[in-house]
Amino acid sequence: MSGRASDPIAIPQTLWERPQMTDALRARDIRTVFRLVQQHAGASQTRIGIACGMSQGKVSETMKEGGPQVLTLDVFERIADGLQMPDTARMTLGLAPRTLTPPITANATVITPRDEPTGLAPASSLGSLDVDPDVQEGDPVRRRTFTKLAGTSLFSAILADLPADGAPLNGVEAFAAALAGYPNLSSDHNPAALSMTHLAKAVAAAKRNYQDCRYSSVIKSLPPLLTDLRTACNNHEGDTRLRAEALSAEAHHVAASILLKLDEEGLAWVAADRSMQAARNSQDLTIIGSSARIITHALMNDGHHGAATQTASTYAERIDHDTDDRSPAFLSVYGALLLRGAVAAGHRSDRHTAATLLDEAEHAGRELGGDFNHRWTAFGPTNVQLHRVNIALRLGDAGAAIQEARRIDLDRVPLTERKAILLLDTSRALTQWGKHDKAYDVLRFAHQLAPEEISARPAVHRTLRDLMATAPPSIKRQLRDFTTDIGVRL
Repeated sequence: MSGRASDPIAIPQTLWERPQMTDALRARDIRTVFRLVQQHAGASQTRIGIACGMSQGKVSETMKEGGPQVLTLDVFERIADGLQMPDTARMTLGLAPRTLTPPITANATVITPRDEPTGLAPASSLGSLDVDPDVQEGDPVRRRTFTKLAGTSLFSAILADLPADGAPLNGVEAFAAALAGYPNLSSDHNPAALSMTHLAKAVAAAKRNYQDCRYSSVIKSLPPLLTDLRTACNNHEGDTRLRAEALSAEAHHVAASILLKLDEEGLAWVAADRSMQAARNSQDLTIIGSSARIITHALMNDGHHGAATQTASTYAERIDHDTDDRSPAFLSVYGALLLRGAVAAGHRSDRHTAATLLDEAEHAGRELGGDFNHRWTAFGPTNVQLHRVNIALRLGDAGAAIQEARRIDLDRVPLTERKAILLLDTSRALTQWGKHDKAYDVLRFAHQLAPEEISARPAVHRTLRDLMATAPPSIKRQLRDFTTDIGVRL
């Protein structure tokens, strides 16, 4: 059962009575609760999040095997209210019922909800307690039953609301704590963890995992690394301090990138700003140009396409003017900045600026002499071609986008993340062109190549919904089976 994200979730009452659901509630296993709601109510992660006051990313994390558990009472309350749990389910979860059962008069006859003529007390007025219907609301037996079912569970839930000392923060919450300067998030209290060698390897691993679309690994490892880098920047002096600042700029760049993929725009802005601050502190023009890329990306993601174009163009011109060393690292950052500006211009339908910046980037790619990954840019002639596909799509030229895609040898695209983006852009272009079967085939290939790029990103879920909305029935059936298999609800 699909619906708009803001629509209330229609959950069958029988779901709350299923043994699997009651077991999950009793164990406070919210992951299973959410999965059952997805399965039996057809609710997407976005709709569950809206109902329960959670982000889609937080719902996704909670639903993953080994993901963070819900522990606090206020979150249990929000989930129970959002899913409109009946009192039976609330008490099994360890929460108080929403309504106390009204008294039943001595002469009232209790019947089932199937046939409730006026003047008779409905069966639902007995609440959820397994007691004799002749027992009155004020009867001591009923009060003792309520205490047994709800009181002890509430006591356990209240204790569960108190986090254990040193309990780790997970997922996006860990990013928020790291960016806020939470003092106890360090990955390792060993001084060796703050050595430049160790930090450089850790930053490289985070970037490599990001480019390989292993986003769950990035989400797990990066927040404590940000804290370690902050400590290193504060504790070192001279050239070592400059190196630590450069590493901090790169790590915050990755943090902003992953947060943008998760639609966590506010935290992404903070991370992007921290990246630029650290880049300026490093006094390295190439690092500054690299951090300008993520500032441009954040501006685009927030709809400021004109400012994004100007930012990319200005920083590209600045680093080109201020350096005489046209090294591979410089050419890669310079070309990647031009590409980011071209995409921003494409977003605002500025064809002339987009074409100009693309041509300048192509010239830088030829000067570089091949496809490389200097400064983690994946820049080269092939990357310019990938951006031509994306920009043609942004300009509404689906046919041109597909023609550009035909010219690309996928084996020459060095990084998984770049391959996945090309496949997604091609699928979107095929959808616009009405080639729904081919769009679906490309999406399946993209998932085989980069599962987390498809299953974890809200933007890709929107692509899936667009295809579902316009595809013929046969493709809709296949798409529905596919998204169910990968745990995405449309």
